[in-house]
Amino acid sequence: MKKETYFETIKCDDYEVMNLSYHCNRIANTIALNINLQDYIYPPSNKLLKCKVIYNEEGVLDVEYAEYKKREIKTFKIVFDENIKYSKKSTNRDELNLLFEKRENCDEIIIIKNGIVHDTSIANIAILDNGTWITSKSYLLKGTTRSRYLNDNLLIEKDITLEMLKGAQKIALMNAMIDFDEIEDYSLSL
Repeated sequence: MKKETYFETIKCDDYEVMNLSYHCNRIANTIALNINLQDYIYPPSNKLLKCKVIYNEEGVLDVEYAEYKKREIKTFKIVFDENIKYSKKSTNRDELNLLFEKRENCDEIIIIKNGIVHDTSIANIAILDNGTWITSKSYLLKGTTRSRYLNDNLLIEKDITLEMLKGAQKIALMNAMIDFDEIEDYSLSL
């Protein structure tokens, strides 16, 4: 039987590897193995790079680098899925990819599960509600940037309903590459 593989996406900029401890913690929580990623990541240039570390329960399998260009995301399709699970950052993204295909002419999806806003296909999400940034207690993947912002008390956890999302002053997407990306001029499509 083929072993499940997982990956971490790690930002490298000007030879600096960002937020490594959060990625190491997620690996430890995923496979119950402490891997020192610093032993594996050597950015090959000073450009903004997306480092992809692929691993399984036996250790690191591969490290890939690619120049990173941020995707412009302004339009969101709301998709509903009561069964989706993606609690570990698996290389098998079939369920997420199927949902992403439902985006129609939008840039990205926002996944609603059990009436609660969870994530997009590539990021955790937060909303600005009455001057406070909120991220859902319910999420698909425990993102490293989400964890960092919660630890620094820059976000609070409170489940976000569709009505709260519709009434948000702003939304923000969070992942290792874009950090905390506030989006003001966006549209939601049901």
